[in-house]
Amino acid sequence: MTTTKETRLGAYDPSAQEVRWQKRWLSEDCYAAKADLSLPKYYVLDMFPYPSGAGLHVGHPLSYTATDILARFKRHRGFNVLHPMGWDAFGLPAEQYALKTGVHPAKTTAANVDNFRRQLQALGFSYEWGREVNTTDPSYYRWTQWIFLKLFEKGLAYQAEMPVNWCPAMGTVLANEEVVDGKSEVGGHEVIRRPMKQWMLKITAYADRLLEGLDDLAWPEHVKDMQRNWIGRSVGAEIDFAVDGVTDAAGEPLNLRVFTTRPDTLFGATYMVIAPEHKEWERLVSPEQRAACEDYRAAAESKSDLERTALQRDKTGVPTGRFAINPATGERIPIWMADYVMVGYGTGAIMAVPCGDERDHEFASKFELPIVQVVTPTDPDAPPAAEAAWTGAGTMVNSGFLDGTSTAESKAKMTAWLEEHGHGHAAVHTKLRDWLFSRQRYWGEPFPLLHHEDGSVSTVPESELPVTLPEVDKYEPTGTGESPLAVVSDWVNTTDPVSGEPVKRETHTMPQWAGSCWYYLRYLDPHNEQQLVSPELEKYWMPVDLYIGGSEHAVLHLLYARFWHKVLFDAGVVSTSEPFGKLLNQGMILGEDGEKMSKSRGNVINPDDMVTKYGADAFRLYEMFMGPLTATKPWQTSGLNGTHRFLARAWRLFVNDDGDFVVSDEPASDTARRAWAATLDKVTVDTEALSFNTAISAMMEFVNVLTKEGSTMPRELAHDFAVMLEPYAPHLAEELNARLGSDELLAWQPWPEADASLLVADTVSVPVQVNGKVRTVLELPEGHDAAALEAAGRADAGVARLIEQGTVKKVVAVPGRILNFVVAAG
Repeated sequence: MTTTKETRLGAYDPSAQEVRWQKRWLSEDCYAAKADLSLPKYYVLDMFPYPSGAGLHVGHPLSYTATDILARFKRHRGFNVLHPMGWDAFGLPAEQYALKTGVHPAKTTAANVDNFRRQLQALGFSYEWGREVNTTDPSYYRWTQWIFLKLFEKGLAYQAEMPVNWCPAMGTVLANEEVVDGKSEVGGHEVIRRPMKQWMLKITAYADRLLEGLDDLAWPEHVKDMQRNWIGRSVGAEIDFAVDGVTDAAGEPLNLRVFTTRPDTLFGATYMVIAPEHKEWERLVSPEQRAACEDYRAAAESKSDLERTALQRDKTGVPTGRFAINPATGERIPIWMADYVMVGYGTGAIMAVPCGDERDHEFASKFELPIVQVVTPTDPDAPPAAEAAWTGAGTMVNSGFLDGTSTAESKAKMTAWLEEHGHGHAAVHTKLRDWLFSRQRYWGEPFPLLHHEDGSVSTVPESELPVTLPEVDKYEPTGTGESPLAVVSDWVNTTDPVSGEPVKRETHTMPQWAGSCWYYLRYLDPHNEQQLVSPELEKYWMPVDLYIGGSEHAVLHLLYARFWHKVLFDAGVVSTSEPFGKLLNQGMILGEDGEKMSKSRGNVINPDDMVTKYGADAFRLYEMFMGPLTATKPWQTSGLNGTHRFLARAWRLFVNDDGDFVVSDEPASDTARRAWAATLDKVTVDTEALSFNTAISAMMEFVNVLTKEGSTMPRELAHDFAVMLEPYAPHLAEELNARLGSDELLAWQPWPEADASLLVADTVSVPVQVNGKVRTVLELPEGHDAAALEAAGRADAGVARLIEQGTVKKVVAVPGRILNFVVAAG
């Protein structure tokens, strides 16, 4: 913080220095990656932000500061560094704002982007702004649409009826984040689940590869585990249960298929359950139960998936009036409809085994359905099946030909039996569902698709891309669940450029995830109008060497990006099978009250205010000095006083309070040289390891050494000090370098090397023992021999007195380690 003392002529004044250097960096484009592709490369990437109207708070620059330090450090280390920034700019808030105010989302987004860019540049980040991308720019989303065409051509994009969040009062489909406790976030209106034809992406076709690819990634284990769990690969069997007295559309006996990971427990299946949305629900409901089942389906529409699958909630259900035949026992078992079964996982139906599944047991107990024990638990203290389910392994009982076999053995035997008798087969399922890719919104990428009068769908030719959004005056929903684009007739109705026949454009738009799935590739070649990316540039820069972002993106963004990348790999567009080699999740900066920063809590701190008061360099240092990068820590504005004082002390080693340049031409003292070597060595190692807080601490200690000596900065160390400081406090470092007489920016100047000879201590501490008990510690010159060590020990008054009381029988002298006198009593 600026104090009265520091208002003198030569006081450290970041406000004047920082803006000047930022303008020069921008004008000279000094952080642009080199065109020389023979250089070693380093691609360091931030998860690009959504430019909200609120702008940045002090938590956002945490990861940006970390990547900037590393980018600057790697430039000094001789790497060709790519460090870009852009905007994930399609999003719901801009459209909601347009609905309220009539301001076009493009205008709102542009203003927000300008503000974000200003804030980032004010913090001195070394982004290569010439590569800036914006997902709402038609020149960008042209290639998003091009990738969709590849997905469509490969059969990975298709239409299907899927349940959506429909709000009758608002007349629109809502995104999941717009629904809170079954009601619209805006207005609190009732929201129901309603089927609607949607565009889907077949991510499930890549489930195995997405799972296998995780093994070789240098990612946090918890993130890889989250993706593994999300994919949820399960090995088991699909089993067909004949539905008693019911036929399918072709007049053949209807089978109800289930998937289970425990085919061994088939003898214990005492009832079945179908999801309310099961595709065959009408055939699976008797006339007598139709009204009850229709009422139950309507009630289920208002529940979220989370509500329906919560283990703690009370189970509900209704009998369908139909029965299935258990293929193992031959018994008729009732079929129920219950909302704890989801149509999106497995087959939308289950065989219920109350003795081996907690939810099935709870349901059976509530509705008085049979519970048959078919596994003897390995735990002798386990409660009986009538009281609780046993979900672990054991020995089979009441299971016919499986009796007496182990769980593992019986799984294999039952699967073989099912295949032999035509009742089922081995199968692998995943929890991963295909990606619902439609949004009934205006503000998103249009699909490059055309609907023909015969019901067929064709693609817009690549030469006609991009399909741009029409200019509209209103953004209100249609009231039918269709996108606002559906009523823009002069845009919807068009001509097929291939056949010349009249067609209609697809009116759904892509989700915000679309543009963020591949942006890291466009940074490599952002102005290429002929290709998504040059093969030469892609092969040189990919994969991303370090990707930093929040753990909240552990599943969706990262999984979707990996999926698209693998599709592009198969299409020959990219040369790597994975996009991000190393991933790091930064921690969270909490408000000064210890709570997550949010406008509703009133604890948001604006970085603009901090830069105005303390300077960007002090802000950057404080963000890193708070603790390890991955840790969660509370913000304390007063902490910037400390980092500002450090920078002011460093400044005074070069410039005194009267404005005089005071760098010394006298040789540095031995103490200063050794302190410098140790500091440079630690900062080098810790920066490479992303241990930025300890690197800053080392720099502070070095400045304190010179300050306590009463000396100014020795010229022999001055330039190297500026280079070392540059990744952390680039504005001050440039100013110091300029004061040293250099016109060259520091950006690509080589990193100094610590003098290894100065890293060796002058002396070494050696404990001295008498009969194994430490009596003193000697400080001896490095490199002493055993004789010198023994002589020094005998010369110590305290040791001498003890050994004179007896006879020295043995001397153990290990130079630099230990000296021990074995003394017998005299």
